[in-house]
Amino acid sequence: MKRTGFAKADCPVARALDAIGDWWSLLIVRDAFDGLRRFGDFQKNLGIAKGMLTTRLRTLVELGVLEQVAASDGSAYHEYVLTKRGHDLFPVVVGLRQWGEAHLSPAAKPIRCCWTRPGRRSANSCCRRRAASRWAGRTRR
Repeated sequence: MKRTGFAKADCPVARALDAIGDWWSLLIVRDAFDGLRRFGDFQKNLGIAKGMLTTRLRTLVELGVLEQVAASDGSAYHEYVLTKRGHDLFPVVVGLRQWGEAHLSPAAKPIRCCWTRPGRRSANSCCRRRAASRWAGRTRR
């Protein structure tokens, strides 16, 4: 039997992977946590084809992970911001980052600190400064 998706699977892990488990979607969510909001910024940072990015962003909006809003600078463009559902992916992205750093990073490359949410302790002062600037001014939806 050939499986074409896991949207109706009994397992919540399988359903979650069906929804956001492709690498582009998780990297878009990671970049959204890093503060990227505009189509061009996602495209430039990821090196993803415009058509693929359009498809992934549309899917993330349909899933309620991202919301498309008017540009913060008042221009005619729009931006993508994380919703409450998107923010709930924070521990997933952090866990993947930590696992990758622990098991897949070259030994000579220093491990980058990961984000933290306001009010939580991070590994070092570098992390706290980066996290404070990254989360400053954000509101949870």
